[in-house]
Amino acid sequence: MGELNSGKKELLLITGSPRKNGVTNTLAAMVLEEAGLIYKNINVTTLDTYALALKPCTHCGYCKKKPACVHDDFLPVDAALQRADVLVIASPVYVLGFPAPLKALLDRSQQYFEAKFSLGITAIERHKKAVLLSAHGSKDDKGVCFMEEQLKLVFKAFNAELNASITAHNTDSGHIDFDALRGEIKTALTGIL
Repeated sequence: MGELNSGKKELLLITGSPRKNGVTNTLAAMVLEEAGLIYKNINVTTLDTYALALKPCTHCGYCKKKPACVHDDFLPVDAALQRADVLVIASPVYVLGFPAPLKALLDRSQQYFEAKFSLGITAIERHKKAVLLSAHGSKDDKGVCFMEEQLKLVFKAFNAELNASITAHNTDSGHIDFDALRGEIKTALTGIL
């Protein structure tokens, strides 16, 4: 492991699962545990998109005129994104994509695109390294591929890059190798913390 920065790192964990004890949140808990083991000097912010209950983007045009959203429910998300060095998105795969509450958060990134293209402003200065954690019940990884492509686009607005994607496959079978997944998480975090 390389030399670590002596300053505090900011990790933002955004969860998109309604199941508190499900596979996705188990993976999220592993991230928090491994991050604490790898990097002792870390601040963690967790945002549960189901608890946030963000309004969806309505393409009202407000953010074309001001570097903000007409709805103030996004302010805690914006503040956490501004501080983050590392971003982790933890989500189950629902109908080949993100669950609605997490998709609403991603859609609200429109304000950052508008800041750049309509207002000429860089909305998020701090660059982030990012990890996608996903879980899906089937053997088909197509949904994860679609989610990765969506994140690559949104991450342009978040000033982030997708550094790793870790997936619990075929969870409906009940046979999940959490030890192997923990190893993948540790490897990914060691590379970015």
